[in-house]
Amino acid sequence: MTINTEMEVRVATITPVADTVKRIRFERVDGQPMPVFSGGAHVIVSMRDGQVLRRNPYSLMSAPGDTSGYEVSVLRVEKSRGGSAFLHEKLKEGDTLVLSQPVNLFPFDHRGKKHIMMAGGIGITPFIAMMDQLELQGRAFELHYGVRTRSHGAYWKELQQRYGTHRVKVYCDAEKLFIPVDDILGNQPLSTHLYVCGPPGMISGVLDTARQHGWPEENLHSEEFLAPPPGNAFQVKLARAKRAIDVAPHQSILEAVEAAGIEAPYLCRGGACGQCETAVVSCEGEIEHNDHFLEPDEKAAGTKIMICVSRIKANAVTLDL
Repeated sequence: MTINTEMEVRVATITPVADTVKRIRFERVDGQPMPVFSGGAHVIVSMRDGQVLRRNPYSLMSAPGDTSGYEVSVLRVEKSRGGSAFLHEKLKEGDTLVLSQPVNLFPFDHRGKKHIMMAGGIGITPFIAMMDQLELQGRAFELHYGVRTRSHGAYWKELQQRYGTHRVKVYCDAEKLFIPVDDILGNQPLSTHLYVCGPPGMISGVLDTARQHGWPEENLHSEEFLAPPPGNAFQVKLARAKRAIDVAPHQSILEAVEAAGIEAPYLCRGGACGQCETAVVSCEGEIEHNDHFLEPDEKAAGTKIMICVSRIKANAVTLDL
């Protein structure tokens, strides 16, 4: 029995929407409807690139109630590990891929009386579906969207046309227009919820500003999928499977385990959800905790590791797998 349920899809359309950004639409090969999802959800896209199986998370940006297909937007990353390069350079309309079922780690809070979204770059994608859902439910919201240049910013024109410039505000670095985070967060009614998605520095800066203004933690929401960073090669020993597997410098523990034919649980593959949390039996060195799920004291204890993004500065680690 597989741990992660998947469905085969065909690439219906590939559309360039901005500099370095393409929108890809998937439809099921078997003709069945896609599962309904909620705004903020993502899927894992599995790509067979030669002998390598790549799996990347992407936020769903199509309308949550549209079961005819799913749409994602993919940024062409300069130092790609292979996933974005594959989708931009090798994928063609008509090709087949495998998608996971949708998972939502970034839903809007239904208790909120108002919803403020702040996006940077490709971080706009989860908010497109979220705004569709908020609009249908008649909820108050506003989007503040920061882009490097107008040509790099995807969807801002369409969003302003649909929701109005009073609810969708765009800020452009090249024009020295920046999101006035302090002013926005310093003057909001009670029961307002904040959502932020974008580069790590933006996320931390926005959340820090909100805390300085006294926003409660339960009203703060963010999403960031981390790419597994490279490092030294090492060996992972699987205590239950009684296997020893080599992890390459540009490979995560999860990827190495999967390449060896062993299934492990995951939901995000980006250090956010905690699904791949694995107990460390022993470690001959230091653990490089690259996730943002474990608490500082848990990282210091060295008894857990997120195998999707974290690795070790050592020769070997033994895990409860």
